[in-house]
Amino acid sequence: MDDFNLQSPAFVHEQQIPAKYTCQGKDVNPPLLIKGVPPDTKSLVLIMDDPDAPMGTWDHWVIWNISSTEEISENSVPSDAVQGKNSWGRNEYGGPCPPSGTHRYFFKLYALDTQLDISPNSTKKDVETEIEGHILGKTVLMGTYSKS
Repeated sequence: MDDFNLQSPAFVHEQQIPAKYTCQGKDVNPPLLIKGVPPDTKSLVLIMDDPDAPMGTWDHWVIWNISSTEEISENSVPSDAVQGKNSWGRNEYGGPCPPSGTHRYFFKLYALDTQLDISPNSTKKDVETEIEGHILGKTVLMGTYSKS
């Protein structure tokens, strides 16, 4: 399970996310590479959030029922996946857009022993409740961003 990890060819862990993937660029999701998915995984969940937002953690992307895949391409959603509501109330990726300073953006990937049967109106909190007791593995990719 230690081999389970998430990387991006667009940025290195703990380094700056390129502007292309933010509100100052094309506001599309970066490409993500998934390695070492645990055996018996039935689906993956990806949550991208910003714990440094002034009003508390801001959810940028909530997506579940990703089939065991090796990559999520730039500006795409796996065909079988469901996108939930982000903090803007939209069912899509919303790129980094910090009001000031440098913020950290966590891409949290969970391997589950089940598929989720929940509404696309579900939020990160709903997903976190549903995945309890079903997590086979978790990995995190963190990038930073500040407006120039």
